[in-house]
Amino acid sequence: MTQKKAEGETPCAAELIVRNLEAHGVKHVFGIPGAKIDRLFEALEDSSIETVVTRHEQNAAFIAGGLGRITGKAGVAIATSGPGVSNLTTGLATATSEADPMLAIGGAVGRADLVKLTHQSMDTVSMLRPVTKYSAEIGGPAATSEIIANAFRAAEGGRPGGAFVSTPMDVLGLPADQAVLAGRDTPKNGPAPKDVIKEAARALKAAKKPVVLLGMMASTPENAAAVCEFVKKTGVAVVGCYQAAGAISRDLLPQFGGRIGLFRNQHGDHLLHEADLVVTIGYNPIEYDPQLWNLKKDRPLINIDVIPALLDNAFNPSVELVGGISDTVSELTEEVGALNPAAELTRILEAYRSTQKAAFANARSTCQGMLHPLEVVKSLQPFVDQDVTLCFDMGSFHIWLARYLHAFRARQILISNGQQTMGVGLPWGMAASLVNPSQKVISVSGDGGFMMSSMDLETAVRLKSNLIHLVWVDHHFNMVRIQEQKKYGRDAAVAFGPIDFAAFARSCGAKGLKVNSVESLHAALREGMETQGPVVIEIPVDYADNANLMAPLAELRGETAASA
Repeated sequence: MTQKKAEGETPCAAELIVRNLEAHGVKHVFGIPGAKIDRLFEALEDSSIETVVTRHEQNAAFIAGGLGRITGKAGVAIATSGPGVSNLTTGLATATSEADPMLAIGGAVGRADLVKLTHQSMDTVSMLRPVTKYSAEIGGPAATSEIIANAFRAAEGGRPGGAFVSTPMDVLGLPADQAVLAGRDTPKNGPAPKDVIKEAARALKAAKKPVVLLGMMASTPENAAAVCEFVKKTGVAVVGCYQAAGAISRDLLPQFGGRIGLFRNQHGDHLLHEADLVVTIGYNPIEYDPQLWNLKKDRPLINIDVIPALLDNAFNPSVELVGGISDTVSELTEEVGALNPAAELTRILEAYRSTQKAAFANARSTCQGMLHPLEVVKSLQPFVDQDVTLCFDMGSFHIWLARYLHAFRARQILISNGQQTMGVGLPWGMAASLVNPSQKVISVSGDGGFMMSSMDLETAVRLKSNLIHLVWVDHHFNMVRIQEQKKYGRDAAVAFGPIDFAAFARSCGAKGLKVNSVESLHAALREGMETQGPVVIEIPVDYADNANLMAPLAELRGETAASA
């Protein structure tokens, strides 16, 4: 550890970065050191910030992004130069696509070597610019506070995302006596203009079958509260993209048509198809391609967001309410008042609920010792109270969970639905546990996704993360498999060998459990809830009904093809 500087002695740029992080309220940083960034890690040793050493830089970025999604404040990942920084790319792309505030700080060779072919030289600022909202290099110590503060503002402002700051090795050690600038509150947007809100209200009142589509930004706590009040007072039908999970309260279930995305075959899709006006709230087209759900391009769309829409042939809003989402929705609620629910939409909502009930009643595995996906979902549901946070990795299992598992707290479920990134489940679970260490976290992955981040199970053990991680096992990259089978009638390059995940967990210091029945899963979940520290539960899953995930609604419910 380096010696603390004497009082009044000029800090170096590395120490000034740390002071900016502290002023911004950063409690943890995640990453792996190296020669080009070690001066910053040394400065962190003398700070109030806890450094969490991870086993892979990608996981450091995932944890930081997960922390950002849960808290609304940018999580921080730090990596050394060259491949250390390039390993942050997927985490930054995920954060930017999915509106998760995070800041990545990367080492770099000295300024004199930046354009040379020397050890670990890499133009990381240019490399990361396409996947961030802000990418800059601290070219001299005087710019330290400016760049760190602006990176935080970019990461947390508007529609949040990733920011990157490159720190040349020689700059980190130079004196930097500038003031700390980070820590200012992010400027808040007020409501959209009053005349535009009135225009939207007139359109809603004139519509006979309006439907609300919730996107990623609708699930922040303040936005979700405003959305619930809007849905309650107006009586409109509402559906959500996957990342809007938790935005609708339990009392509004009769108006909720489910979560939609990926495949256009849900009752929520039927609602959107029948609607004569759609209100999108906090929606990003990356969540669910508008050409899949907006087939009636002549009907009006009202878009409520913090930034103007990126226009698309299938997404060209007739009214745009740009401003603070919660304030805008609250004012729109007052302007609109109660609306009369359309009988056609009510019938679709009733069909959605009856179909969900039937799906659970009929779910049975066809293989001895394996569980049907809905048997797992049904077993999990009783454990999902308000104090439990769920973090889902990417795979066909996450479609089953997104469609059938209920949650009623904003940001209670973390789902990757922009980049649909594999490997996020465990790192996000670790982030959730750091935010609320006394509350249980349940993270879920397939056996393919788990092995993309499983090296940091040891980090979870070190942190005493209070989480249960479920691994759905079928020995395939199943999300890819079902799409290949649909397109080509066979699959290719999706199979891999077995791993004893319970034994793997125990080798990392976690508790490892195996189940082979609904009863043993219930017992394992109860044991996991009573255990402090990480628990891994290995679940063999029978995916024989996965074809239903992509089947047209007509095949599932006997509806006309036009409604599918």
